[in-house]
Amino acid sequence: MTYKNGIEKFIEIFKRSNLSISKFASLIQKDRRTVTSWIDSVSDIEPNEEVKNRICQIFRYPDFIWEEGCSGEEFIKSITQIPQKEVRIIDEDYHGRLKYIMELEKNRRFVIQSQFPGPMYRDTAVKRVYRTRISNDIEELKQLRIEQMLKYDYDTTEWYSIKSVLSFCFASIGNFYTKEEKIKILELIYELFNNNYNKKLFLFDSFSRKIYGMETTYISINVKQKILFFKSPIESVFIEIRNKNLVERMHKYYSSPVEAPSHVNFLESVKIIKILQDAVKYNNTLAQAYEEINRTTDYGELFFHNLSVEMQKQVTQPKPGQKRN
Repeated sequence: MTYKNGIEKFIEIFKRSNLSISKFASLIQKDRRTVTSWIDSVSDIEPNEEVKNRICQIFRYPDFIWEEGCSGEEFIKSITQIPQKEVRIIDEDYHGRLKYIMELEKNRRFVIQSQFPGPMYRDTAVKRVYRTRISNDIEELKQLRIEQMLKYDYDTTEWYSIKSVLSFCFASIGNFYTKEEKIKILELIYELFNNNYNKKLFLFDSFSRKIYGMETTYISINVKQKILFFKSPIESVFIEIRNKNLVERMHKYYSSPVEAPSHVNFLESVKIIKILQDAVKYNNTLAQAYEEINRTTDYGELFFHNLSVEMQKQVTQPKPGQKRN
């Protein structure tokens, strides 16, 4: 089939969606009768630009699929394959990956971290978490990145799961840090983010909804350049995405207090970091730290979700009127 006009393309897209007419009509915000007239070729009036744009947005299709020149096999390829220019595999050595990160995060960064603390804060306190040989060139590059991040006016927005923060402070398994190193890192983060509107720290509850991958991989979003990248399960590989709609949607999701996962406001996050620093310093337990957070902040409920079922029975219930964002 040639798929030269908009109706033929509309019908093919509908068939591949495997949706009912009612559901498809609802998604593109048209009535069922209009959609049926297109599918049954009763109407020869093509879908308008609003409908076409909505289909591209919903199904992640490139805008050019509606152009007359995009027909036949090219049309099918455009709606079934990811455009190569939108996805790129960055397969470099350690030095190359670090340079890539620094270039994309040169002036600002918006990141969802896989673990607390981020690598930069870790490297200020612990030089050799992973026993790998690192050249002098890499050490110099890492130091440049640390200096960049530590600048007062460097714009950074960072998201960490509450689970990863509590694991850093209290976990006995898989914890690289001594008590002194934990205190040093928490103090550094507190000093950097406290009363600095260039730097925003968010702590989100990964148990509040199903969030796949957000707490297991590093995701960096550059909304200005319409690029995001994340670490693949293969250590040496990054995946770069240049799909404008996806990048903007990801950024909006984590920028919107309404859409984002339940989280601690960035102004309150630093207060909780201070509470946790004192808990580590004075050898307080996780239960004691929770009680302090529940008593002195409005986010006890989020931390309560991250306690084990047995511990939830032993501590005070979250006080009423708790905030979720």
